[in-house]
Amino acid sequence: MRKRLQRRYGQHHLHFITCSCYRRLPLLRSVRARNLFLKILDEVRHRYAFALIGYVVMPEHFHILIGEPRIGTPSTVMQVLKQRVSKGLRARQRKRVPASQMRLWSEPPEGRLRSFWQRRFYDFNVWSIQKRNEKLNYMHLNPVK
Repeated sequence: MRKRLQRRYGQHHLHFITCSCYRRLPLLRSVRARNLFLKILDEVRHRYAFALIGYVVMPEHFHILIGEPRIGTPSTVMQVLKQRVSKGLRARQRKRVPASQMRLWSEPPEGRLRSFWQRRFYDFNVWSIQKRNEKLNYMHLNPVK
């Protein structure tokens, strides 16, 4: 049986957070989706008052390196960020399909997923300058791979 994930907050560490789209689908591949993600990330950053040290947005996942928020926890930040991004992208998706269009399948087609994000996110506490630099280099080189 897996051990429960323990998140360590309140120690004034940076947090290297990775989050993937549902089933690693490339739901962030379009310029519009990435721009909306960045707009919402900036709004959430201002609302929860945390330092954004670095980020990279890939077609199927993203990495962010943040300081601890003054309001809430990194888990709260991630919850709000993920909800707002999925809601924003789904709202624009719904507008494209006319309401009068017939549905041929009982399940939504691939473009209309029930889930946008994987349920969990990976959070790594960054406690040293060397680790911070390692994570920033990893993010900068991620798109090259």
